[in-house]
Amino acid sequence: MRASYIALAVPFFFVLIAVEIAVARARKQRVYRLGDALSDLGCGMVQQVALVFLAGAVLAGYAWLYAHHRLITWQGEAAPWIVAFVGVDFLYYWWHRMSHEVNVLWAAHVVHHQSEDYNLAVALRQAILTGFTAQLFYVWLALLGVPPLVFASVNAVSTLYQFWIHTELVGKLGWAEGLLNTPSHHRVHHAINPRYLDRNYGAIFIVWDRIFGTYEPEGEACVYGTVKPLESYSPLWAQVQPLLALAAASAAAPRPLDKLRVWLAPPGWTPAGVAPPPGVADGSYVRRPKYDPRAPRPVRRYATAQFAVAVVTTAALMFTQENAPRPLLAAGAALVVLTLATAPALVEQRPWAGSLEYARLAIVVGAAAAWAYGGALVVPIVTCACAYALGSALWLRRAGADAVDPEAMIRAR
Repeated sequence: MRASYIALAVPFFFVLIAVEIAVARARKQRVYRLGDALSDLGCGMVQQVALVFLAGAVLAGYAWLYAHHRLITWQGEAAPWIVAFVGVDFLYYWWHRMSHEVNVLWAAHVVHHQSEDYNLAVALRQAILTGFTAQLFYVWLALLGVPPLVFASVNAVSTLYQFWIHTELVGKLGWAEGLLNTPSHHRVHHAINPRYLDRNYGAIFIVWDRIFGTYEPEGEACVYGTVKPLESYSPLWAQVQPLLALAAASAAAPRPLDKLRVWLAPPGWTPAGVAPPPGVADGSYVRRPKYDPRAPRPVRRYATAQFAVAVVTTAALMFTQENAPRPLLAAGAALVVLTLATAPALVEQRPWAGSLEYARLAIVVGAAAAWAYGGALVVPIVTCACAYALGSALWLRRAGADAVDPEAMIRAR
């Protein structure tokens, strides 16, 4: 059910992103950079592609607990919805707070914070693993007798609400600031200014932050990103790098107890004998330039076009996941992932990006031929795939994607 709500909302997400871009231009503000936006959207696409295959596993434990171990069976229809609405918001606060205070949970959640911009695309920057870590907190609602369908629906509403608060274009909203989580409150949450770190964890309401002492109003200008920057536009690397970094920190810890403690300690904790990242101790990280490599305009246009095809493919996977054959879903997912590997790399001018893109185009033809083999439509399907691949390859060549600028990787705005 949650996947259905999110799938139906996808067109509205992109319409609102287009509106945000138009309003920002009218105000002469720059709130989007291509590479960062592709990375944001790509992370959301990776998550949704994964959920095509894993959504059942995410809710399986909840459904089992509800069926076999719930403590309450509600007689009225309204009660479980009320419990779910309050409970999801309350438990989200604690999941979100713990995801900032426990390293292993932060390694999953940090994906959402890696962007150095703040806009509606950042709302779609999600991690694969957070769906599983959040369920560790939401299972209490199963014990309280909230049916899986009710929980999934309310959770979807909470997720959809949080989309609109990811913007710099909406100022403070008067009386609503005292009750609701607003763009102003959530800008603080995404900021890395020392006074703003680990504040404003709410989903729909801000009251839990006020009650539990984690509220901070917006004052000084926000600087976005993470204390230790990712410095990559790859949505695939974004998903795995935090866990690899945590494993490396555990391996580097000199004491056996610290090797375990690294996983459970707060993100700012450093084992004895290991130097903290530069800029962390004195807060100078807030003055670093944004990661901003820039490819030539023709390459950016090519990457954007291929990314748009991947967006449409991802939406198709979300809408057809219940009925389409698994091999077809797997083929579509693989092609989306390949595109997410190449398109951001082209924008970054990675030396291997052009070669990988040519290989991806060849795989498209092979995948189409394998899928259509033996069917009545094999000829038109393979012909369309060949036309797409050949046209893309010629466009890529003309765009000069092979002419990598070695300085592009170190340029920053």
